[in-house]
Amino acid sequence: MREVAVVAYAQTDMVRDAGAKNDVEMVMEVCDSVKAQTNLKQHDLDFTCSGSCDYLGGAAFAFVLAVDALGAWPPISESHVEMDAAWALYEAWLKIQTGHIDTALIYGFGKTSMGDLPGVITLQQDPYYVMPLWADPTSMNAIQARSLLEAGKITEEQMAEVVVRSRANAKNNPRAQLKGDHTVEQLLAEPMYTSPLRKHDLPPITDGASAIIISAKGKAEELCDRPAYITGIDHRIESHYIGSRDLTVSDSTRIAGEKAGVNNGKVDIAEIHAPYSYQELMVKDALGLGDDTVINPSGGSLAGNIVMSGGLDRIGECATRIMSGEADRGVAHATSGVCLQQNLVAVLEGGK
Repeated sequence: MREVAVVAYAQTDMVRDAGAKNDVEMVMEVCDSVKAQTNLKQHDLDFTCSGSCDYLGGAAFAFVLAVDALGAWPPISESHVEMDAAWALYEAWLKIQTGHIDTALIYGFGKTSMGDLPGVITLQQDPYYVMPLWADPTSMNAIQARSLLEAGKITEEQMAEVVVRSRANAKNNPRAQLKGDHTVEQLLAEPMYTSPLRKHDLPPITDGASAIIISAKGKAEELCDRPAYITGIDHRIESHYIGSRDLTVSDSTRIAGEKAGVNNGKVDIAEIHAPYSYQELMVKDALGLGDDTVINPSGGSLAGNIVMSGGLDRIGECATRIMSGEADRGVAHATSGVCLQQNLVAVLEGGK
């Protein structure tokens, strides 16, 4: 296997409404930033892969418009995944493994302030049995949260503690949308939004974009003083029929973590893609992370959740802390679909 590392990461400010700023402008901001960090031009990059949702743009192949941010000439090798850009990074990682390329630019974006995000996600469910029920994603995730509470695996207090820590950690993240000091008692006094979830248990509507550059060993050291090597990566999927699986466990996360080698060493930090508070508790348990691991030092998705790059951000935030020397070994998790349907786990370690 070829050794591959993250060498640059950038993210726009995560805002509730980006106003007139369009996808091209947001993507250009982050792509220009990672290129500047590595002193690379677009023609120096062997491959580009993006993650986004055409449903958000409201047109077939809407993602093509964002490609304008990369320049129309000269032609480039480019691909796209209709899901979180963490899976675009996986595609680029695989392409490096084949030996066809050495460097890749990955970006993801989403401007969810423009429309009805719950409606969009609902339309993406199974068209025969799930979508006709018109069960929005928050309602379906509330079913999972209720299952965990009834099984005694989590408590409402633990869910509130996740939010308290997220908002506190986000104070050190200049790009975070939601931050501040709260108490568990304050949060539990808030009314239910969709029982048992309160509004703070949900991800905020967020506009933004993110980008990462990865490179094969050899080139990576030329582009970054301390590359964050992806020493393990794997992704698994659950049934999209939530009634056909045990909602109180995340077997796909557990298996992906085992295959990626999460427990093969001490985990300093973990960036968990948990748009809903209870999901952080599930993923932490599935990965076997102990209390000595710092969880979501960036604030995580509860502090700002760019749809289609929230998972890529977890990889980027983890890599940033390794590249800076703040951590030596970290775990990044990405999810896609309701009730933790699809899960990707990556282990990152500092270059020697």
